[in-house]
Amino acid sequence: MTAANVHDVTVMLAVLAACPLPGYGGPGRPPARLLGDRGYDSQGHEEIVRWMGVEPAIAPQRTAHGSGLGKERYVVERTIAAVHQNRRLKVRYERRADIHQAFLTLACIKVCSYRLLDR
Repeated sequence: MTAANVHDVTVMLAVLAACPLPGYGGPGRPPARLLGDRGYDSQGHEEIVRWMGVEPAIAPQRTAHGSGLGKERYVVERTIAAVHQNRRLKVRYERRADIHQAFLTLACIKVCSYRLLDR
C-alpha cells in the first residue's frame, strides 16, 4: 500500500514482482500481459517489464482514445468500483494498515462470491 498522492508507475515494478503467485500466470509464473493506461507509458518501464517476461500492453501517450485496451481494462475498473462500494474502504477510517487490509480482503471475497454466484 502507498499513500494516495503516490503515482502508480512508481510502484508498478514492485507490484509486478510480487505477482508470481499461483493463480496469476500459473504456479510461480508472472502474468502474461500488463495492461496500463497512458500514465504507465515509459520506455524504461516497458523494457524492464519485457525483461521480466511480461508483455506490456500500455496505451501510448499523446494519442487519441480508442486504443482497444478499454474493453479489457473495464473489467478492472468495474471490480475496483465494486470494492469501493464498501463504506469502510471508500472513506478510510482505519489508521492501522493491517485492519484496512483485512477489510479490503473481505470486500474482494464479497465481490468474487457475487460474480461466481451470478453465473
